[in-house]
Amino acid sequence: MYKELNPPVRILMGPGPSDAHPKTLQAQALPLIGHMDPAFVQVMNEVADLLREVFGTKNKLTLPMSGTGSAGMETLMVNLIEPGDKALICVHGLFGQRMADSAGRSGAEVTVVEAPWGEAIDPAKVAEAAAKDKFKLIGIVHAETSTGVKQPLEEIAKIAKDNGALFVVDCVTSIGGIPIEVDKVGIDAAFAGTQKCLSAPPGLAPATFNERAVDVIMNRKTKVQSWYLDLQMIAKYWGGTKRAYHHTAPISSIFALHAALGVIHQEGLENVFARHARLGKALQDGLEAMGMELLVKNPDHRLPDLTTVRIPEGIDDLAVRSRLLEDYSIEIGGGLGDLAGKIWRIGLMGHSCRERNVILVLGALETILSDLGYQCEKGAGLAAARKVLANK
Repeated sequence: MYKELNPPVRILMGPGPSDAHPKTLQAQALPLIGHMDPAFVQVMNEVADLLREVFGTKNKLTLPMSGTGSAGMETLMVNLIEPGDKALICVHGLFGQRMADSAGRSGAEVTVVEAPWGEAIDPAKVAEAAAKDKFKLIGIVHAETSTGVKQPLEEIAKIAKDNGALFVVDCVTSIGGIPIEVDKVGIDAAFAGTQKCLSAPPGLAPATFNERAVDVIMNRKTKVQSWYLDLQMIAKYWGGTKRAYHHTAPISSIFALHAALGVIHQEGLENVFARHARLGKALQDGLEAMGMELLVKNPDHRLPDLTTVRIPEGIDDLAVRSRLLEDYSIEIGGGLGDLAGKIWRIGLMGHSCRERNVILVLGALETILSDLGYQCEKGAGLAAARKVLANK
């Protein structure tokens, strides 16, 4: 029997999606227009300009690909790599592993530089590996969603440039939450997703390419293996003087992204970054005051928008997350890969990055953990968080 949809109202504080801003949800209800309509072309132009702002770039080829963040990753790989090319991929979590897998599937001979999950990649190891071969690209995850690590990029960008390699970056969890600065850092190509700090629904993958990357794409010797993600054709739709049809754009999703980027623009990008930094510290200080251990030991490498915390000994992962969902309608994430059952991933992304959510999740965790026998000073987490929140 058919039933109308009636999903529960949740507070999304996991690794994504985050709560969508009301304006993005309203934008999706706007009437459809054609994807070649001059009015829609104007929306496309505005979306591209707003994306340049959050990426920190003037790149002409900046656009949202049709598909989730993983489609953005594949877009970069299938367009920049040809069979037999060599790629050096940095892996310090699950999404670095996916990047390496995608590069290999695109025909590259892949060399991996690794760091333990919870730590940043050591640039010296990248330099050592880069000196041993001629790599077409060096890829890395800026904000590793599986571990909560914020990866410094500048040194590795310089290594890529000095070795003639394209520098390719996964910015899915960083876009709209921490500065990316594509042009300043020297990133040749980057991709992201809409469902985290941008506060839009999943379904689009913002991407940007500088002139060097575009030159590689437009002068390939072989066809891009994916027709759907072929930027030689899609660029003519998004950036050509005369728009050339490729596929029917997800119009409502682009309306939503336009609204989401508008919210960020109106708040001011620096204010957005400051909000994430302040509330992330409040959460992390609160968890530590409760006697809990953060996975990322180096404070400089901790993401403010995604905190990873070790599950206390003797506490059941699913029991806590289930009670958070059932009693408080709060969703947080569990660990992935080797960290499954060992950590929680708590997101403060975009519209979910609010003071009330910090207080709510800390209070809920204290209650649930106390019921399960975990000992901590009553109210210590909330007091530590409030101390940070008081400094606006």
